[in-house]
Amino acid sequence: MAKRSLILAGGGLKVAFQAGVLQVWLDEAGLAFDHADGASGGCFNLAMYCQGMSGAAMADNWRNLNPFLPVGLNLDPPGGLGYADSLFTYDNFRNKVLPFWGIDFSKINSSSKLGTFNLLNYSKKRLEVITQQQLTEDRLIASVSLPMWFPPVVIDGDRYIDAVYISDANVEEAIRRGADEIWAIWTVSTRDEWRPGFVAQYFHIIETVADTNFFTIWRRLEANNARIAAGEAGEFGRHIELRLLQAEVPLHYLFNLSRDRFAEAVNLGVETARAWCAEHGIPRPNPGPAIVPKPPSAVTRLEFTEEMKGHAAQGAADFAAGNRDGRAAGSHLNVRLTIKVDDIDRFSTDPGHAARIEGTVDSPLVGGRTAVERGEFNLFVHDADPSRKEMRYRMLVRGPGGPMTIAGLKRVAHDHGTVDVWEDTTTLFVTLYRGDVDSAGEAAAEVIARGIIRIGFLDFLQQLTTFRAEGPTLAARAAAMARFGALFLGKLWDVYGGDLVAPGGTSGGRS
Repeated sequence: MAKRSLILAGGGLKVAFQAGVLQVWLDEAGLAFDHADGASGGCFNLAMYCQGMSGAAMADNWRNLNPFLPVGLNLDPPGGLGYADSLFTYDNFRNKVLPFWGIDFSKINSSSKLGTFNLLNYSKKRLEVITQQQLTEDRLIASVSLPMWFPPVVIDGDRYIDAVYISDANVEEAIRRGADEIWAIWTVSTRDEWRPGFVAQYFHIIETVADTNFFTIWRRLEANNARIAAGEAGEFGRHIELRLLQAEVPLHYLFNLSRDRFAEAVNLGVETARAWCAEHGIPRPNPGPAIVPKPPSAVTRLEFTEEMKGHAAQGAADFAAGNRDGRAAGSHLNVRLTIKVDDIDRFSTDPGHAARIEGTVDSPLVGGRTAVERGEFNLFVHDADPSRKEMRYRMLVRGPGGPMTIAGLKRVAHDHGTVDVWEDTTTLFVTLYRGDVDSAGEAAAEVIARGIIRIGFLDFLQQLTTFRAEGPTLAARAAAMARFGALFLGKLWDVYGGDLVAPGGTSGGRS
């Protein structure tokens, strides 16, 4: 019987995504593991796993976590702030989060699930690996105590800290314990992006160390398997099946001010794991429900209206040409759209951030003014890179020749060393297709026209007055507006945040 190891790598708060993956792997796919290893933030999920929690219970612990609970400021450092052991403490985490999650160390210690936790013994300068039988509250806190941010934990006279600088995923431990299969979840960013500022570069250092160590051993395993397949003696003496689920997670390693962002990261983990299982032929005999539950009877809705104006032309090779040729020919394309969020909870926590579109389109390309028959809007979704977002519009209208689809895209990305948030969030690149076309059918669809439409400054000011919330109470309506605003600004911060706090508002960008 093949021995299977689960690697719960670190990633700070990004391991909320990891919990979503576990909801799928453990509950839906029914995977069982002979051994699981955790490092840094992954130790939180490993503790819950060893305790016997289901994947859904672990995921819900993250979905429902109040982002203001985990840490507290170190307000009374001996010798003053410049000589403090840390900027923060884990007192709140000990007293509030662990009880909220239902962590029970007696259950973990007596668990039949073999788990290994990685800690760095700073006093002796060595990595120490303990099993679930040896886990204590102090050792769990030590496993995630990043230097400078959190103080070391003293255990039996030695100082312990997060092992991330030595190992953010102890694959060697899985090999040592005889794993024939290694299943790993990796959330540390591998993007080639350099951001200014101390905080960003602190985590760039962690990315450098963590990625280098993990992918070095992973490549050694791949080389081992290739040699064995060729009839040679591999480094590890046996073929070891490798299963890696890797993702760029739209959540900061340490800072998060929104419960919705936790839920979104978990739900993205669920979505990604389901797609990953399908791609790799992993059956899910217990398929789970939709990642966002059915709306309750008393939902809170929100809507706003925006106007965009511009030009488009038939036969244009690209958007700029369509805008230019359409302007010259007087082929305008104007829209007045109402974005309707039918359930703010669903909208805020679903990674697709989908809403309905109602409104009108005015253009000679569609035969004049016509109503949108069906439309969908997606706010700030990302594909593979969380620092690049898209606002997507898709509308079905009926023109002189029958149904037509208008697909629009706002590209929100920081590419040129300047903060171009206004241009990115107000410029819609538009393609008109013949027929009722979904995103998967665009490549084969007939393109009628392309162009560009924009929100003018005065129209933007008018748009701000159109926000409306509908809900059971005044508090619910106010909360809906606040949640939408937090989502919008938080996603902008993902893209531009490092540059907005940098001197001069510029960035080194990609290098």
